[in-house]
Amino acid sequence: MSEPVGRERRPVAMVAHSYYEEDPRVRREAEAVAANGRQVDVFSLRRRGDGPRGRLDGVEIHRLDVQRHQGAGLGTYLVEYVSFLLRAAWALARAHRRRRYALVQVHTLPDFLVLAALPLRLRGVPVLLDLHEAMPEFFRSRFPRAANPIVHRLLVIQERLSIAAASTVITVNAALRDRLVAGGVPAERVAVVPNSPALGRFDPGAQPARPFAADGTVRLVYAGALTPTYELDVVLRAIAALRTQRPDLGVALDLYGRGDSAEALAALAADLGIADRVVFHGRIPIEAVPAAIAAADIGLAPTRRDAFTDVSLSTKIFEYAAMNRPVAASRLPLVEQAFPPGSLAVYEPGDPASLGAAVLSILDDVAAREAAVGAAAGVVRTMSWEVARGPYLALVEELATDRRPA
Repeated sequence: MSEPVGRERRPVAMVAHSYYEEDPRVRREAEAVAANGRQVDVFSLRRRGDGPRGRLDGVEIHRLDVQRHQGAGLGTYLVEYVSFLLRAAWALARAHRRRRYALVQVHTLPDFLVLAALPLRLRGVPVLLDLHEAMPEFFRSRFPRAANPIVHRLLVIQERLSIAAASTVITVNAALRDRLVAGGVPAERVAVVPNSPALGRFDPGAQPARPFAADGTVRLVYAGALTPTYELDVVLRAIAALRTQRPDLGVALDLYGRGDSAEALAALAADLGIADRVVFHGRIPIEAVPAAIAAADIGLAPTRRDAFTDVSLSTKIFEYAAMNRPVAASRLPLVEQAFPPGSLAVYEPGDPASLGAAVLSILDDVAAREAAVGAAAGVVRTMSWEVARGPYLALVEELATDRRPA
């Protein structure tokens, strides 16, 4: 579609309390907008050792001097959030004087980060709020000791006020959209952009082929955060039980990621006598994740069940399925809604024996395993970023204002 005569396509700004290089959703959306012909400036956290500015795949990165304190106390998190909010608001306002943004997209958490774009919103710049998570439920899950009805209500209020400060809201799945609408947000103000991988990146044909358990070892893989939300302790107990139940079966686990549970998990692996079967690789670049999955046999998506995860759908499942790997995943509402029976090996959350049985079902039934891989890959194709990209870009262009400011 041709642009109106005399109308230039103005840049888009994004604000994200994350390390840009490590955030797949922010990167997918920023790169898509840049490839669609708009300049994109992202204001994000700054990893130690990184410079204040960078450029990646056509996107300008403005790294603000704030770091994550994963696993810290609530007070530390609040200081971190507020520090980033103030720095982002100042940097965004200064950049707007020169760049004249057509749209600001704010990625959560926290929801109130939308306030960083408020000065621009008051000057007529549209603001798109991207709710990656349900913050009230996330807080209750992450900080159970500080959670109480009053705090929860305050978090719901800040969520509603943050939505009110935005022009339009997007979120990652229909359950989160329905939750917002049930809470009083007009349905026409909320759209869904699935948090699904790009098949161009997760392409099994681009990686060396590995026949199942080719080296005599069943290699399990987990690529994600090592935090209490993901019940990797259950995974370790399941592996220990499998070692006793099937001593002839070689099972190994590769963990890719970082988080505040890492030390406790390493200690548990030692206590269970399986430290030699578990490798902690640490965080790896997004670009290296497909190869890590391709080198394994079974992908794991172990998630604790609570009010927060009841409205969450792990992106890890999609990544494993895109790479044609069978998946063992927690039995959660959205998992069962998205994937038909037989496409995943589901287990009861918190139950090592159930997880072990799911792994054995993948191992022992070759026909069912191959059918599951095909069925899960089919789901991923219908929900991939290649499918979601068009509606997302259409929304960005609908919101973006290219009028010259008065």
